[in-house]
Amino acid sequence: MATRLPEVDAVCLGVGLVGTLLGRELTRAGLKVVGLERGPPRHTVPDFQGPQMHDELRYAVRKALMQDNTKETVTFRNNAGQTALPIRRWESFLPGTGLGGSMVHWNGQTYRFQDTDFRMRSHSIERYGEKFIAPDLAIQDWGVTAAELEPHYDRFEYLLGTSGKAGNLKGRKQDGGNPFEDPRSRDYPTPPMKEPYGSAMFRKAAAELGYHPFPQPSSNLSQPYTNPEGVSLKACMFCGYCERFGCEHYAKSTPQTILLPILEKEKNFELRTGCQITRIHLDHSGRHATGVSYVDASGREFEQPARLFIMGMYALNNVRMLLLSGIGKPYDPKTRSGVVGRNYAYQTMSAPKVFFDRSININPFMRSGANGTLIADFVSDNFDHGPHGFVGGAYIGEVMTNGRPIEFHPTPSGTPAWGSAWKKAVVEHYNHTSVMSVHGSSVSTVYNYLDLDPTYKDAWGLPLLRMTFDFHDNDLKMSAFITEKAVEIGKAMGARQVEGTPRKGPYTITQYQTTHNTGGTVMGSDPTTSVVNPWLQSWDVPNLFVIGASNFPQNASYNPTNTVGALALRAAEAIVTRYLKNPGPLVST
Repeated sequence: MATRLPEVDAVCLGVGLVGTLLGRELTRAGLKVVGLERGPPRHTVPDFQGPQMHDELRYAVRKALMQDNTKETVTFRNNAGQTALPIRRWESFLPGTGLGGSMVHWNGQTYRFQDTDFRMRSHSIERYGEKFIAPDLAIQDWGVTAAELEPHYDRFEYLLGTSGKAGNLKGRKQDGGNPFEDPRSRDYPTPPMKEPYGSAMFRKAAAELGYHPFPQPSSNLSQPYTNPEGVSLKACMFCGYCERFGCEHYAKSTPQTILLPILEKEKNFELRTGCQITRIHLDHSGRHATGVSYVDASGREFEQPARLFIMGMYALNNVRMLLLSGIGKPYDPKTRSGVVGRNYAYQTMSAPKVFFDRSININPFMRSGANGTLIADFVSDNFDHGPHGFVGGAYIGEVMTNGRPIEFHPTPSGTPAWGSAWKKAVVEHYNHTSVMSVHGSSVSTVYNYLDLDPTYKDAWGLPLLRMTFDFHDNDLKMSAFITEKAVEIGKAMGARQVEGTPRKGPYTITQYQTTHNTGGTVMGSDPTTSVVNPWLQSWDVPNLFVIGASNFPQNASYNPTNTVGALALRAAEAIVTRYLKNPGPLVST
C-alpha cells in the first residue's frame, strides 16, 4: 500500500529543462515545490569529470545517459496494419533520463521558430489556398505567435548565454545574421562561435549562389558568461563531445550549468531522484488532480498530494502519463476523434557528404555540438512552395558536430563496409570530408499517432507507449527538393565529389536521425484538436500543465529546445501572474 505524504503546493513530474525552469519560477513565487525525477542524481562535478565523460563507447555507442529500455521502452510500427514491437536498442532517437533530462546530452543548437511555423495551417491557406494542403495532413496553428513568444525566447537565451548574431533587431535587418528571423528585442548575449574551415567554405559558396549564410546560434558558449541567475559558464574548447555527453567544462548550457545550482539551494524546493511516476490521481469529478503516485529506487510506493502539477517529462513520456492516468480523450485514427496521442511528428533529415582533395583539411575533431554556418532560405515559408507541392522546409548547414574516432568514418558510396579497403578509405577521407545537414520539418498526419500498447508492459506492469509513424509524401518531396539544393552548394564549395541522398521511406528505428520527437499533447485554441490551451494548461484538468515538445502541433525545420524553453517560461508567467491568483481555466484576455 502506498504511503501518503503531506500535501505540497506543486509537484514537477520530471526535473529536466521544464522541471528546472518551472521549479525555479514557482519557488520564486513562494510555493513549496517537490521535483520528482525518474533517473539518478547527476551534477556537472564529479559526474561529468574529465576523461570519463569522453568515453565514446560508453556514452555515444552504449548510450549511458539514456532511458533504460530494459525497464521502459516504446513499441513501434509504421502503420496500424502492423504489429508493434518493442525497441530494444535506442538508435533513431535517444530519450534521456536522470537529473537534467535530455538537455544534458543535447548539442546546444538554439533556434527560434518563425511566425509562419506557429501559423502553418492558416498561413498556408492564405498564400496557397486550402486545396494545397493534402487532406490527410493534420497540421494546425499553435494558438501563439512569434511576437507573443519573443520576450520568453529572449529571457531563455540570456539564461543560456546563447552565442549568435541577430539578423533582425526590432524590425531592422542586420548584416551577418539570419535575415528571415522575426524581430528580436536585442542581440544574443554572447557573440558567435569561431567559424570552422568547412563552414567558412560553405558560407562563401552559399553567398555566391545568392543565399544568406549566418552563424549557427549556439549554447556551447563562445566566451565566459554569467547569466541573470548568477551562474557562470566557460568558453567552449571544441572537444567534439557534446551530443550524447555531458559537458565537464561548464561550457554547454544545461540545467546543471544554468539553473540547478540555484534551484537546489531554495528552501522551498525538494528534489527526489529515482522516482518512477506511475499515475496522476483525479478527484471524483475527474477534472481536478489530487496527487501523483511513484515508486522509489527501493521499490516503495508513495502518493504525493499537491494543488498544482507540472508535467515536464520527455515528449513521449508526457503522452504516456496522460494515457495511463486517464486524462483527456485518446486519439482514434479511425474516427479521427480524440486528442491525446494526436499529431505525433518527428524530423525529416538528410546529410550530404562533401569530399575534398587531401590538400583540404577539415579537422572534424575540432568541433562542438552547435558550431557551423547555415542558410534559412528554405526554412518554413521563406520560399515559394507553389511549384513544389509540399509545405514545410529545412535549413541547410555545414554544422558538423564532431569527428570522434569510433563513429565518424566518412567514405564514398561503393566503399566496402569493413576490412582493409574500408580502413584505407577512412584514412583517406577522415580529415577531408565535410558533412552537411539538411534539417527538415515534419508534418502531422491523421495516420501518425501515439497510444498505449495492448500487449507489452514495462517493469512496473504498465502498458508501454506505442508509436505509429511513417514519413508522409509531403516530407519526402521536401527532402528531395532541398537535398538537391544542398548538393549544389557542396559542389560550389570546390568538392571533388558530393553525395546527397534525400530521406526516403519507410521510417526505420535502426538508424539515428534525431531525438526531436514532438506532438501527442498538442497546444491550441480548440479543445477538440488540442490537449492543452495556449498556456499549456490541460483543457480537462485545469490544475495540470503539460509542457514540452509534445505541445508542438507539427515540427518545424529548426531544433526544438529554444521553443520548449520559451513556451515553458510563458506558461510559468501565466501560472504565477494569473493562475495562482484565481485557480481555474485560463482564458484569453
